[in-house]
Amino acid sequence: MSQEIERKFLVRGEFKSRAFHAARVAQGYLSSAPARTVRVRVMDDRGFITVKGEGAISRFEWEKEIPVGEARELLALCEPGIIEKTRYRVQVGRHVFEVDEFRGAREGLIVAEVELAAEDEPFERPEWLGEEVTGNPAYYNAALRGE
Repeated sequence: MSQEIERKFLVRGEFKSRAFHAARVAQGYLSSAPARTVRVRVMDDRGFITVKGEGAISRFEWEKEIPVGEARELLALCEPGIIEKTRYRVQVGRHVFEVDEFRGAREGLIVAEVELAAEDEPFERPEWLGEEVTGNPAYYNAALRGE
């Protein structure tokens, strides 16, 4: 089993000039049940399917790359509310932050996540990092779907 450990924050301030990569993302949910979400994602020209368990900082995560055409077909089967966003990758010290700038129904929302090796692992906080929202269900991607 694979374990994901991450913390999530709102973003306040300029970060894009520090990004080393940006990708357009469309993602939907075949299941948004908190105990087991099943997500389908198209990131630029790649497709993924992901199963996640329940949890705040640590939770089960299983992800596999699938053909992008199949991912697009699965998006059509997803629950209402496909998320569209741009994902930026920003190196800060030893860590890479994934910063999502939402489009559509959540236009203007920007959220950053940092993956850690342990729940108590220290990390450098960039000046653009705002309030921590780790564990707040309102900021789970499944809750941010625009319907």
